[in-house]
Amino acid sequence: MKRATPRQVLSVDGLRLERSGTHILDGVSWRVLHGQHWVILGANGSGKTSLLSALTGYVMPTAGEISLLGETYGRSDWRELRKKVGIVSSSVRQMMADEETALDAVASGKYAMIQFWGRVSRSEKAEALQRLRQVECAYLAGRIWGVLSQGERQRVLIGRALMAHPQVLILDEPCAGLDPAAREHFLQFLQRLGRQKNAPTLILVTHHVEEIMPVFSNVLILKEGRVLASGKKSLTLSPKILSQTFGAEVKLHAKAGRYTMDVLSRRRVVA
Repeated sequence: MKRATPRQVLSVDGLRLERSGTHILDGVSWRVLHGQHWVILGANGSGKTSLLSALTGYVMPTAGEISLLGETYGRSDWRELRKKVGIVSSSVRQMMADEETALDAVASGKYAMIQFWGRVSRSEKAEALQRLRQVECAYLAGRIWGVLSQGERQRVLIGRALMAHPQVLILDEPCAGLDPAAREHFLQFLQRLGRQKNAPTLILVTHHVEEIMPVFSNVLILKEGRVLASGKKSLTLSPKILSQTFGAEVKLHAKAGRYTMDVLSRRRVVA
């Protein structure tokens, strides 16, 4: 019997982004298949944020092609395509109103609006409560944004993103600002979220290997706007590749599907 070909969720081909003669992204190609959860890993300035901006349709590439669920940016309505990609980032977190309840914050995700001024219907509130349950935060429904912890805010924002039923959920450095205990609790939550039935494809953007949970199957590593490595964790997470990624000699430790990394020297590693 012929095996079915895995469905392609995201396709990036020869993506190039130039600004004032500088190559920010240079020939980035990438494939994400249904059933995979990815990590985008790289040092500061590697091009992670620029790639996200291109994926969400906020930046027009100089060259190349991006396809999402079989539809291509530039040939389909990018505003509609963008709705299929949820994103959780510090920029969204900072725009939320302190007096808004967690339930209303989640409900507003259906319209992709910050501080939604319209009337939230009973059915939308019911769905928002369901999303809060999905992110294990139903008890926060009546609490206002201003009193939530950083970890609670991140979960609420994920619930908010899920209101639009995205096929892809991008988590842009979601652990920034979390203390060690809160970070670990949040990472364990991501592990459970990724294992849920019909979970969206997760894409975690980070520069910390410690944040790569077992649920993430693949890693895309960027360096100076180019793809240094891409594929399964077992092939991409190696001391040699990570030394090139961060420009220093490193030692990698793996235990029970988790990783830690030691920097052995500041000696510049040539790719």
